[in-house]
Order: sequence, then structure tokens, then C-alpha cells
Amino acid sequence: QVQLVESGGGLVQAGGSLRLSCAASGRTFSNYAVGWFRQAPGKEREFTAVINWNGASADYTASVKGRFTISRDNAKNTVYLQMNSLKPEDTAVCYCAAGRFSPRRYDYWGQGTQVTVSS
Repeated sequence: QVQLVESGGGLVQAGGSLRLSCAASGRTFSNYAVGWFRQAPGKEREFTAVINWNGASADYTASVKGRFTISRDNAKNTVYLQMNSLKPEDTAVCYCAAGRFSPRRYDYWGQGTQVTVSS
């Protein structure tokens, strides 16, 4: 079983940046695709970005494309989400999840980290 812990959330002004980290347990981490999801207040959890096992492929939801970058360092068992040009509508609890890139599925989830963007 994979355990995931998110960190790096916080309060930032609109236009600012944050880098989220997803730290995973286990030697098998490098075999997993890892995605980021977010849940804004009163809304359903939505897909944000995903990266495949070796970092060669990534997908983003349209609203973050060009602003967010997902990356991974398998030697550190960590996946990152660099978030630039943040907007108030990016305010959400952000979760990372491990699973498969193709077919797309997620099996393990972290506890979440809060991102708040002020105007």
C-alpha cells in the first residue's frame, strides 16, 4: 500500500506562486503515475494534473495549462506541482493520488494541503 503526504500549501496573493510536494512511501513509487486534484469550497474534487511513472508524459486540465507544471524526482519519492500566476479561483484543498497513467486510474490518496489565493 502506498502512503502519500502533501505539503507546500499556504496563503498567497493573486499572481503569486506556490510549489506543492507529494511525498510517497515505498520502493514501488517509481512505478506509479501521480496526479494532483483539487477541491474548492462547495465544489466537487476535480482533476488538475498527472505525470506518468518516468516523467515523460503529463496532462493538465485546461484551466491550469501554461500556469502549472507537474514534475517528479523518483530518487526522492516525490512529485511536485509548481503553480504560477495563481488566481483566487485556484483556492482549494489539493490532493495527490497514485495510480496508472494509461488507462487512467487512481488507487491511493493523500490527506490534502490547503491552497488559498487572495485577491
